[in-house]
Amino acid sequence: MAGSAKSFLADAGYGEQELDANSALMELDKGLRSGKLGEQCEAVVRFPRLFQKYPFPILINSAFLKLADVFRVGNNFLRLCVLKVTQQSEKHLEKILNVDEFVKRVFSVIHSNDPVARAITLRMLGSMASIIPERKNAHHSIRQSLDSHDNVEVEAAIFAAANFSAQSKDFAVGICNKISEMIQGLATPVDLKLKLIPILQHMHHDASLASSSRQLLQQLVTSYPSTKMVIVTLHTFTLLAASSLVDIPKQIQLLLQYLKNDPRKAVKRLAIQDLKLLANKTPHTWSRENIQALCESALNTPYDSLKMGMLSVLSTLSGTIAIKQYFSSAPGAAATTARSFDLVKLAQECCYHNNRGIAAHGVRILTNISASCQEKDLLPLEQDAVFGLEALLVLCSQDDSPGAQATLKITLTCMVKLVKCRPHLSQSVVESLLAQLHSAQDNARILMCHCLAAIAMQLPVLADGMLGDLMDLYKLIGQSATDKKQELLVSLATVIFVSSQKALSTEIKTVIKQQLENASNGWTAYRIARQASRMGNHDMARELYQSLLTQVASEHFYFWLNSLKEFSHAEQCLTGLQEDNYSSALSCIAEALKSYHKGIASLTAASTPLNPLSFQCGFVKLRIDLLQAFSQLICTCNSLKTSPPPAIATTIVMTSGNDLQRCGRISNQMKHSMEEFRNLATRYGDLYQSSFDADSATLRNVELQQQSCLLISHAIEALILDPESASFQEYSSNGTAHVESEYERRMMSVFNHVLEEVESLNRKYAPVSYLHTACLCNAVIALLKVPLSFQRYFFQKLQSTSIKLALSPSPRNPAEPIAVQNNQQLALKVEGVVQHGSKPGLFRKIQSVCLNVSSVLQSKSGQDYKIPIDNMTNEMEQRVEPHNDYFSTQFLLNFVILGTHNITVESSVIDSNGIVWKTGPKTTIFVKSLEDPYSQQVRLQQQQGQAPSQQQQQRTAYSRF
Repeated sequence: MAGSAKSFLADAGYGEQELDANSALMELDKGLRSGKLGEQCEAVVRFPRLFQKYPFPILINSAFLKLADVFRVGNNFLRLCVLKVTQQSEKHLEKILNVDEFVKRVFSVIHSNDPVARAITLRMLGSMASIIPERKNAHHSIRQSLDSHDNVEVEAAIFAAANFSAQSKDFAVGICNKISEMIQGLATPVDLKLKLIPILQHMHHDASLASSSRQLLQQLVTSYPSTKMVIVTLHTFTLLAASSLVDIPKQIQLLLQYLKNDPRKAVKRLAIQDLKLLANKTPHTWSRENIQALCESALNTPYDSLKMGMLSVLSTLSGTIAIKQYFSSAPGAAATTARSFDLVKLAQECCYHNNRGIAAHGVRILTNISASCQEKDLLPLEQDAVFGLEALLVLCSQDDSPGAQATLKITLTCMVKLVKCRPHLSQSVVESLLAQLHSAQDNARILMCHCLAAIAMQLPVLADGMLGDLMDLYKLIGQSATDKKQELLVSLATVIFVSSQKALSTEIKTVIKQQLENASNGWTAYRIARQASRMGNHDMARELYQSLLTQVASEHFYFWLNSLKEFSHAEQCLTGLQEDNYSSALSCIAEALKSYHKGIASLTAASTPLNPLSFQCGFVKLRIDLLQAFSQLICTCNSLKTSPPPAIATTIVMTSGNDLQRCGRISNQMKHSMEEFRNLATRYGDLYQSSFDADSATLRNVELQQQSCLLISHAIEALILDPESASFQEYSSNGTAHVESEYERRMMSVFNHVLEEVESLNRKYAPVSYLHTACLCNAVIALLKVPLSFQRYFFQKLQSTSIKLALSPSPRNPAEPIAVQNNQQLALKVEGVVQHGSKPGLFRKIQSVCLNVSSVLQSKSGQDYKIPIDNMTNEMEQRVEPHNDYFSTQFLLNFVILGTHNITVESSVIDSNGIVWKTGPKTTIFVKSLEDPYSQQVRLQQQQGQAPSQQQQQRTAYSRF
């Protein structure tokens, strides 16, 4: 069970307490100043780890200046180490504050007599091109070194020239003629020309520069027809076109021409590779003629390797807009129309090819055509796609080699895609998968189970009759204990959970438990229990969690499993709900709440500082509050029987003018209940917004919980509180075309059913009657009868993103305030670093960071005179785009009122779709606003001027006596 740490402790390693930044830097500095070369080198190569850990400018600036010193005075080996560190830490270069000083120390080595030292310096300058693109002395040194007689120095100059050309338009314009002279010059050796040509790919800063570079490359292609030269020139040509954009159609034609006419295989392969690059980057620039030409080349080539490459390009294009352009041929052009189906002819021919890769691309093209061109009558194509997929499935499921597994993955992905867009094909696809499961290899079985589960999640196609086959296979597999068998047990169990739509039968539960006892380890049992929780089979999950409690080595894991067991038990209590039986519903909810309270206590005990389980705790607390709100609503509905409206209700309505009083005591209770559900919906919205790293299924689950709260609050309003103005338009069903899971499907059907019931009652009867309260209670029971799904993010964090903020000025002691004079403004600099786990940007990426700064006066220390409200607080917001995961900005804050102010800086992120996520963190500092010396002096003088006159008055008063 030690492995279970992976599930929810993954990517949580940002909080470890180690050396602070200064101590770590001093430790490395000690190594740099050592007399031993080995210790110096070791210190240098440890710098990238330091930058990763403390990625703020103040440390990075100091560290790079120290490295520049080592570069200036060290030997060539040390310089090489510093160069490697600089190249590894490229994204931190822009955080160097003293760029001039850093460049000065590095650049001094360019005047060395040693060509190797000069070469390393040139490479160093090239690596720093992003921060010094317009340094003329660096430009001049690169130009000079291109004429050097030392090959090492010339190669370094070429590297630097390429990097500077990519960054600086001036340098690119200036060096372009020099490069073309060298390439065309007879004195330049061919191998040097091959290294110079790729520099031209960066000449895209303006149209004239790109055009002249294209002309030069065109000349080179015709003047130097050798294989190496053509390959390098064509590839540079493609990269230049991809960057400058305007010449892509011409480039596609040129590559197709070489593919068709050049007899050399190496050139054809390069043309295919570049066509693939352009197909991925700009599929919309491919005309019908381009695709037709590629089809003809693929039909005519006798070589399988080339055919596979061309099909790979076509299969990429078939999944994009290009395929629609290809099939939208003009009506009446019969010849064109007939020829336009060469793609289909090619795909059909390749579906049953003896080369697996070619066959896979063939079926992928057919699948993409069937999915994209739904308006066409493509029945024969659909059948061809299904037959081709089945043939490939039979072929690859028997083979255990990596190539066969890769092909099988493509096949199964196509199956899921085809079934999603053509649901009528699902039955035959599922039957062929089940038929192959028994004879397939274990690796293939796992993939096939994943495919079956994916199809069954979209469409309820796995009938009860098919469960028998799956159970037989499950019994068979359970007799072995290899890793693959364990993985297969989990996959098969998932398919069984998905396919048994309602509760699992006792027989199935017994078989699964027996096999787990016989041959599985605790980790497999935990994964199966986790899948059961996701699919809503809580009785099975509870028994498995119970059996695992004694198998874990850490008390945190014990509490985690115990909390899961309690949650499963709580949800299991709710399956006994029955319509129209409200007293048993209340007792079921009370039982569930009892287990949930035990579970939340256990879950809190399972959390650690590194992994606070904030999403899990938030989700469960909301579930508890929702169950309590449901329970309260049923009690409120019952109160109509125990406390009906008084006989004088009509008189009260007439005197008070409040129509709600007609219903008696229940109306106020319903109002409270509605507000509670709206408040819960808002809290679910906050949980959604704070879950930036969650997968889409988890977010959809949270959204469904929020919608159920809104539905009940709407039902209360429509039936009892405000039946006249209730609108049903915004709540109408949008259809279930995009439903992703069985849980969502069932929730949506409950939503639609409840809305229909509420709408029909709203029209027929005036509030409030037993029909209205019964409708509300039945809506609550219908919602609770759908077993809750605990989605992936509850157990597993696949993406991890966190933001680290640094404020300056910042006090040495966090509780100590920063002193500011009240007639001055505080410039608050906010710097931040975005930290990622092992899979950055898996579900969504950060587009920009929104920083909100606010200040509140905590305690006054000056006179209590009136000040405009604008000067009391500061409220500012700025959006910054992180570059290389770093961002910084500044705020100017006023503190006119004397006293202690509390400044709060809160960050939230905006993803690439423009959605705001409240990820935090929130940082607080204190500022003490002091009176400026001049005002203080004036005030003291005024006070001193008043003091003598008071004494004078006292003296005259005494002198009378």
